[in-house]
Amino acid sequence: MNIIWLGHGSFRIEIEDQVILVDPWLTGNPMLNKEQHQPAIAGATHILVTHGHFDHIADVVQISKDTGAPVSGMYELAQYLHTQGAVEGHIFNMGGTIPLGESATACLVPASHSSSADVSGARPYMGSESGFIIRGEGHCIYVSGDTGLMADMAWIGDYFKPNVGILSAGGYYTMDMDMAAYAARTYFDFKVIIPCHYRTMPALEQSAEALAKGVLPGTSVIEPQVLEAISL
Repeated sequence: MNIIWLGHGSFRIEIEDQVILVDPWLTGNPMLNKEQHQPAIAGATHILVTHGHFDHIADVVQISKDTGAPVSGMYELAQYLHTQGAVEGHIFNMGGTIPLGESATACLVPASHSSSADVSGARPYMGSESGFIIRGEGHCIYVSGDTGLMADMAWIGDYFKPNVGILSAGGYYTMDMDMAAYAARTYFDFKVIIPCHYRTMPALEQSAEALAKGVLPGTSVIEPQVLEAISL
């Protein structure tokens, strides 16, 4: 399995026989130059979306058209993206689990954030913000999506028992590094943590040092580099 950061909250996850893009943001992503756009999305088989903010869905419809990858996510958000021309995937809701190919799966879980999109000068509600539990190749990955610290993490950790955490940890819009460390040691038993939604903008944290110092012994915090695979 390869987990590949595309900058900000965007990921490419190569698991089982699938290439899953999570919130792929290309245009305007300050950590991903134009020459890297095609390698980032090449061979995509699925697109998962966590919420409606521009830095998570701005390129989703075009990527879906270009790759043929279906888009799946929260009912209102996925439905909206499908009406805009994205290839239809699963329109589901909290607790629902969908297949990704023959063996991998994704389950929609809560986040604590907000979700709206810019539509004709307005900002309509796009359904509840979310995260994902992605399972395959013997791994269980918790993709937090944009979120603050929340009590729901207790049951997510207890029920799914993820061994990999992809945690928003940049602060300002989401948890900061200290909060992410608290969540990891209080609610989860991660073997590997990959921070995200940081380093992209001046308002966000630029280092995961506080996260690495705050987790339990035996937990590996890997600071991702754009388009460099983390192989597990």
